[in-house]
Amino acid sequence: MSGPRSGSVTPDLTIGVVGPHDLVERVMLMGHGPTSVPSRLVAAAYRDEQEAADKVVRLGSGVDVCLFASPVPYEFARKAGVLTMPATYVPLNGAALQGALLRASLDERHEPERVSIDVLTRAEVEEAFSEIDLNTDHVHLREEAAGPGTLAAFHERLWRRGATSVALTCVHATAERLELAGVPTLRIRPTGAAIRSALQTSALLGAHHRLEESQLVVVLVDVPTLRETPRRVTPRYWREELKLSLQRLLLQEAHRMSAAVWPLDDHSYLVTATRGSIAAATEGFRTPPFVERVREELGLAIEVGIGMGRTAQEAESHARAALARSQTSQRAQGFALDRDGRALVPAPRTPPRAQAPAKPKGLEILARLADRLGDQEQPLIVDAENAGNMLGVTPRTARRLLRTLVEEGLAWPLPPNRTPQPGRPRQLYRLIVEKLGPKNTG
Repeated sequence: MSGPRSGSVTPDLTIGVVGPHDLVERVMLMGHGPTSVPSRLVAAAYRDEQEAADKVVRLGSGVDVCLFASPVPYEFARKAGVLTMPATYVPLNGAALQGALLRASLDERHEPERVSIDVLTRAEVEEAFSEIDLNTDHVHLREEAAGPGTLAAFHERLWRRGATSVALTCVHATAERLELAGVPTLRIRPTGAAIRSALQTSALLGAHHRLEESQLVVVLVDVPTLRETPRRVTPRYWREELKLSLQRLLLQEAHRMSAAVWPLDDHSYLVTATRGSIAAATEGFRTPPFVERVREELGLAIEVGIGMGRTAQEAESHARAALARSQTSQRAQGFALDRDGRALVPAPRTPPRAQAPAKPKGLEILARLADRLGDQEQPLIVDAENAGNMLGVTPRTARRLLRTLVEEGLAWPLPPNRTPQPGRPRQLYRLIVEKLGPKNTG
């Protein structure tokens, strides 16, 4: 196998490919084919379309753009609110549907005009059928994307009533369920041309996102406390000390976002950075930069305006306009203006992901077991079965909880109790109730 050619440049644009295993493999192969796109592809394959959102979260910030193998996983990820990067999908309309109909016509058991179809819109289906002179009078359609089980029930119900001869599905997991139920099934798969086009679109989206992230941003920081007024003249040494402390803090924060800081006058500073670095420091332009830390460490209230533009002068002009807006408004919103001078609307926050219920702490488990066993002079010894009875869980869960106690130093495993009966010997655990303190150990 030959290595990279001398002088060749490894592309740094990364595309995350999300879809079922077979389609992800197909996209990956096309991405490295003779007409490969200038990017690196990262596979994120799943077994069920409902895993798409989790796959996107796992890809995280390591990708510039997500390419979904069909509209279905894209919709699941979009509704879950996890798309923090540009995203697109391989379309399944037109030629993809006609390919499935062609495969159906080659099987004498199937009638292409008596089918059920999911996910695709009615307009897409009618256009594809009309192009090959097929009638849609007996075509049953479910346009809304749904879980694999819901879609499988839709297809199976129609087939068992005799209303259809075959199910055409866009969803990998739905196809698997239908095949297990004995329903004739054909998957609507994307064409090679659609995959190549989607790869090119992904590369363009990623490149545009990169350019947008590197866009120049100017931040103006104004300190009302340092403004001199006729009624209030603060001691010079105090002002100088405060300015030094503030500039030191701004430099520390700017260093974290690869920005530069310059004092403009006695009460304001100018910070230059990129859109990507400022977006990361402000939670996507939801909170003004520097404000919270300056308040916490110096007890100062500062005002911030962020501006973007095609030139440094334009960006600074927008920053001044944004600063004026924040000074006259009681709300934090509107502190950033885009390169067209419009208030930047932050992206909606990602909804919190459902968290698994908190596991009981080791000491709590130990205390519950000790309470059930009561006061005994001899060491307290349990196995998974009787621990499960006392905790109200299955032996398997009890075994895991007992291992947790061992890991936390609250129990230790005893040698297995060898018995003549066949099967796994009982594993006994000595509970170290002394760790509960004198109140709980009797």
